[in-house]
Amino acid sequence: MFVPLDGCVTVKAVRVNKWVKGPADRSDSSSSSPTDFSEEKLSRAGIFAGHPLDTIKVRLQTQPKPKPGESLLYAGTIDCLKKTLAKEGVKGLYKGMAAPIIGVTPMFAVCFFGFGLGKKLQQRTPDDILTYPQLFAAGMLSGVFTTAIMAPGERIKCLLQIQATTGEVKYAGPMDCVKQLYRQSGIRGIYKGTALTLMRDVPASGMYFMSYEWLKNLLTPAGKSHNELSIPSVLFAGGMAGICNWAVAIPPDVLKSRFQTAPEGKYPNGFRDVLRELIREEGVASLYKGFNAVMLRAFPANAACFLGFELAMKFLNWLAPDL
Repeated sequence: MFVPLDGCVTVKAVRVNKWVKGPADRSDSSSSSPTDFSEEKLSRAGIFAGHPLDTIKVRLQTQPKPKPGESLLYAGTIDCLKKTLAKEGVKGLYKGMAAPIIGVTPMFAVCFFGFGLGKKLQQRTPDDILTYPQLFAAGMLSGVFTTAIMAPGERIKCLLQIQATTGEVKYAGPMDCVKQLYRQSGIRGIYKGTALTLMRDVPASGMYFMSYEWLKNLLTPAGKSHNELSIPSVLFAGGMAGICNWAVAIPPDVLKSRFQTAPEGKYPNGFRDVLRELIREEGVASLYKGFNAVMLRAFPANAACFLGFELAMKFLNWLAPDL
């Protein structure tokens, strides 16, 4: 999922427990879990740790093609990091962080809810074991669910991340960005790039959850339960799921970043114009801009994500086994 994926994230598992595991007649709980506060802190701490690499990724993806005789603005991940620090200081790496901070809790709750619902819709009984294609389909549904939150959040985040490189500071912050976009183009301006967000998150989320379940099965010793997996095994499965997610997500993510940060009217035919321009001017390799920054972040962030989720589920099942 696009998930997920700006830093280490977990969900309030008490909210999605009945959809992720267990029968349909399990009732939801409206009370707060003791893990809620720590999970929310972990989510925000993870975004704080991972956001600098996200800023570098977006700047690499959106940098213009140099004119004849000129060099690229950023030669790569390290060069982008050095130039951002030199010009803007550490604060420059955290531009646009407010949007994912605000959206992380509902977004990941919806994500895991969507995955659980996708599994449930394909099961005849709660104990049915799904095939990998079915897990992929359930994961894709979670990508559909999260797009309503992800698309505007990504639009605002990307605009704030790249405005310093354009030489014009147009937005004072996320709320000012929302106001200006709405004043200029209405709600469509805020949701610009929704189709590309769907193109990125639907298949990537399918790959994310399917690969995680496959790796858990692979790492679980014969005769043992997934619940008995060691912490290193959960970390490895979660981290590799993040790698698989982004291997699928990078090309549409590049198109999305370019489209969402482009001036109004530059791409009248949407992502098709972005794709044609990139392929014509920079070749197929341009669809993988920001690859190094993404992969540096993907493994640790998603390893922590799934570890947090699994630990929260174990705690809740111990605390209230009949929930």
